[in-house]
Amino acid sequence: MSIHTFIYEDALEASAACARRTLDILQETLAGESYATLAISGGSTPKLLFDELAKAHFDWSRVHLFWVDERGVPPSDAQSNFKLAKEHLIDPGHFPARNLHRIQGELAPEVAARLYADDIREFFALPDGEFPHFDIIHQGMGPDAHTASLFPGEPLLDDRENLAAPVYVEKFQQWRVTMLPGVLLAARHTVMLVAGEDKAEPLHAVLHQPYDSKKYPAQISTYHGRSVMWFLDKAAARLLD
Repeated sequence: MSIHTFIYEDALEASAACARRTLDILQETLAGESYATLAISGGSTPKLLFDELAKAHFDWSRVHLFWVDERGVPPSDAQSNFKLAKEHLIDPGHFPARNLHRIQGELAPEVAARLYADDIREFFALPDGEFPHFDIIHQGMGPDAHTASLFPGEPLLDDRENLAAPVYVEKFQQWRVTMLPGVLLAARHTVMLVAGEDKAEPLHAVLHQPYDSKKYPAQISTYHGRSVMWFLDKAAARLLD
C-alpha cells in the first residue's frame, strides 16, 4: 500500500495539482510505451480537473481514454459522464476520437456492460478473468464515501478479488455501468480528487477508520491500490491530522 495525501487551498488548486501529476505520469509512461491509458470518473469536481487537462496542450494522440462508470443515459444527456468529459476535456483538448472508449449508456444495461467489457478485453488483449492494468484511474468520493458507483452496502463489494469485467448496477431507480473493484485495484496509479466541506467526515473515516469497504467503498483503492494519491482541498481535509 502506497498512499500520499496532498492538501491545497481550494478545489481549483487541488484540481490543477491533480492534473499536473496525471500528465507527468502519462508522459513518463509514453517515454517507454507506445500508448498510455487513462480512466476517468464523473461528478462536479472533475470538471475542474478536465479543464486543467484540456488547457495543458498535451499531445493526446497516444493516450486512450476510458470511463470508470457511466449512467444509463444517452451521451447528450446532462447526466452523462461522457458529455461532461466531452465538453470539458475532449473537445477543448482536441482529444482524438479514435482513442475514446465510451460506455454506451443509451443501450440496455446488460448490453452496454457487455460491450464495454468486450472493448476492454480486446484493447488489452486479456485472457478470460484477467484484469486490465490502466496506467491511471481517476476517482472521486461522495459524501457517503462511495466511489466509482460502488455504494455502501452493495454485494459487489464482496467480490473484489474475483470479478474482472464492468457490470451494471441499479441505484435510486437508475442503472449505471461501473468498473468492479478488481479492475480498480489493478491500476498502476490511482488519483483521488476530493473537494468540499461535505467530504470532511467521510474522508477522515476512509483514511483513519478500520478497513470496512462495505461501509466505506473509497477504502478499496486506498488500502489495496498500488500507488494512490489523494488531492484534497482544505475544506475536505479539515479533520485530517
